[in-house]
Amino acid sequence: MLRILVAFATTEGHTAKVAVALQRRLRRGGHAVDIFNVGDVDLNPAMYDAIIVAASVHGGRYQAGVVHWVMRHVGALNAKPTAFVSVCLGVLQHDAKVQRELQAIVDAFLQSTGWRPVDTRMVAGALKYTRYNFLVRWLMKRIVGKAGGDTDTSRDYEYTDWADLDRFADGFTARLASLENVGIGAVSGATV
Repeated sequence: MLRILVAFATTEGHTAKVAVALQRRLRRGGHAVDIFNVGDVDLNPAMYDAIIVAASVHGGRYQAGVVHWVMRHVGALNAKPTAFVSVCLGVLQHDAKVQRELQAIVDAFLQSTGWRPVDTRMVAGALKYTRYNFLVRWLMKRIVGKAGGDTDTSRDYEYTDWADLDRFADGFTARLASLENVGIGAVSGATV
């Protein structure tokens, strides 16, 4: 059993839902999994065998709290198997230019923090029209409308592929098991 940390930052709450889904899937695999919002406390990742960090893209960048937390703990993060889950609505656009822009956002975050996760995954987020203020709701409706998406602002829309997120969590733990088998990384003291 591995001790895994799922750290997240959220704005409208959907990335928290993604983090909880990761926690459930990892626990189903028999692992001890803690979850926390980096905006609430400063938990040291050094006591975990592996870490997954999830954050959402807003205005071309991630929440400041996750950026600061990763920068504070980059040494511990780079010493262990880690993964980064980027939550963004842009994933839904199957346009090569948009996909390059999303990858550039991930790359800029990793470069600016110095973090080198063993895996990254982009997942679609949610449109939380009912939680947005008037200006954000109007702006999101306009952006989404141009992309051909859902524009009924009286309800919210969830686009995350939960089965794909489960496969990602399973793949991450499989990678941990293979690292354990060859004696690499911080998981060498854990039983898989």
